[in-house]
Amino acid sequence: MRLILAMTAILGLGAGAAAAQDDVEVKIAKDRPTVTVDTGGGEVTIQRIQDTDHEITGEFARTSRPCPPFCIQPMTPAEGVTTIGELELLDMLEDPEAIVIDSRTTDWYVDGTIPGAINIPYTRINDELARLGCEIDFDGWICDEARRVALFCNGLWCGQSPTAIRNMIEAGYPADRIFYYRGGMQSWRVLGLSVTVPGS
Repeated sequence: MRLILAMTAILGLGAGAAAAQDDVEVKIAKDRPTVTVDTGGGEVTIQRIQDTDHEITGEFARTSRPCPPFCIQPMTPAEGVTTIGELELLDMLEDPEAIVIDSRTTDWYVDGTIPGAINIPYTRINDELARLGCEIDFDGWICDEARRVALFCNGLWCGQSPTAIRNMIEAGYPADRIFYYRGGMQSWRVLGLSVTVPGS
C-alpha cells in the first residue's frame, strides 16, 4: 500500500496559523516550516510528516528495480536543463508563472502527487505544449513565450520525465526554461513531504 498523506488546507494567515507554524518540529528548512501552494482547487500546505519515527513503506520503499527499464538516470537529462532539488521545486510551486509537471502515466499520478503539480504524461507532452506557452505552427511549435517548467516522475530510477524533457527540446522547447526534479516522488516521500490524491 502506498503512503498517502492527507492534505491540509490553510484557511487564513492570522495569528493562529503563525503560531501553528512555530510549533512545527520537523521543518522543511530552518526558516521554512511549511509552504502553501495554490493548486487550482484551493490552497494546500506542504509540510513534512511530524512523526520522527516515521519510515517509508510500500512501493517507494523499494530500492532495486530491474534495469532496463528502471535504470538510474543521469544528473542532467539534456544539455541546458537545470536539475533541482526539493527547495527549488517548492519555490517553483509558489511561483504563479511557473508550472510543475508530474510527467508520470496517469495510473501513478492518481495514487498521489506533489501538491500543485499538473499531470501531463510523458507520452503526451508534445501534444500539450500549448498549455506551457508554445504556439502551434505549420512547421511545429513556436516556443518564444515558453513558461518555466519543472518535470518529475517516480525517482532517480524513472525515465519518464527525462524522456519528456528530451521530447520537449526536440519539439522546440527552450532547454533553459526546463527544470528537472530528479529525485521525484521517491525522494519527496523519503523526506516526508505532503502528497495529494487527485480528485479526493
